[in-house]
Amino acid sequence: MPEAGGVARPYTPTALPSVAARALAFVAIVIGGICGGLIAYSVTDLQCGSDDGRTAVVLPAPPAGRPAPDLAPVADDEGCTTIAGLAGLAGATASAGAVSIIVVLVLRAMAEWRRDLAPGA
Repeated sequence: MPEAGGVARPYTPTALPSVAARALAFVAIVIGGICGGLIAYSVTDLQCGSDDGRTAVVLPAPPAGRPAPDLAPVADDEGCTTIAGLAGLAGATASAGAVSIIVVLVLRAMAEWRRDLAPGA
């Protein structure tokens, strides 16, 4: 909108990064969140055990004269999917937050580098 004199404001350079840089930053944050979520889910799911019950633990034979230990069956992993899902969500949030900090620092550094360039160079 023109000012009182009928002339528009003169162009002033901005410190905003380019649209492409901001789009790449967003994609990096999303990919970082997905990777962190998958890693957290996988680690938690491995810690809970397997769902099919085929995990076998091989124990050494007891020493001579001792009875074999009484092994109770392993409990079912019904709550593991919920715990693993929550861990995946927490991992995704934490890793996306960490990547976003790095992205902000990189975008600020890009703005400083652009500002320090001489116009005639």
